Amino acid sequence: MMRGLSRAAAALAGILAVGSASALDLTRKRETLPDLVLGNDAGNDFAVENRDIELESGRAYRLRIVARGRQEYKFYASEFFRYVWWNQIVIEHKEIHGGGPPDHLEFDEPGEIAIEFVAIRPGAYTWAARGLEAKGMTGTITVR
Repeated sequence: MMRGLSRAAAALAGILAVGSASALDLTRKRETLPDLVLGNDAGNDFAVENRDIELESGRAYRLRIVARGRQEYKFYASEFFRYVWWNQIVIEHKEIHGGGPPDHLEFDEPGEIAIEFVAIRPGAYTWAARGLEAKGMTGTITVR
């Protein structure tokens, strides 16, 4: 009986190892999305480019959120952030890895933050530049 359990444990470990390798491969095959741009170079701090994004569950993505305006942008997408598997957040070629989602992303000046993730849970999620919603700084991220 004990020998049977050892074989079962070894088989389970093998399956988990293959599953982990598959997850790593998935992140390498990520799709780069069009940049979500806050503000523009023409001086419109409240313009938004690519405000609505559509994704497929189970696929890996890279999304650059770019601040071009001179406002302080506090990018909130809390519900969406909770329902993705995070690979990394990249700021100025510096990578942040961790087990949980960020609360929000903040831009005090123009720049970009790239997020790499796997979409997990289908749904329609809103994002907003907190405090600037009335100026049109909102959009949706839909996972099918």
